[in-house]
Amino acid sequence: MEAIILHPKNKTQLSLLKKLAKEMGMLFETKEEETPYNPEFVNRILNKRKDGNFTTIDTTDVWGSLGFK
Repeated sequence: MEAIILHPKNKTQLSLLKKLAKEMGMLFETKEEETPYNPEFVNRILNKRKDGNFTTIDTTDVWGSLGFK
């Protein structure tokens, strides 16, 4: 039998898919998607944004200083 891998876009879609599978008596498993980012680092960045304590860099300044246009 074939298997289907679905990637819901939000928690609502995930919840509906789980309910549907249960109603149909289907076996399913869930797995957290892996991220290439360290969760601790991501939380630090998000907290800085909330606090308003961050610096924004204009990418044209960065690339222009390297000789790219």
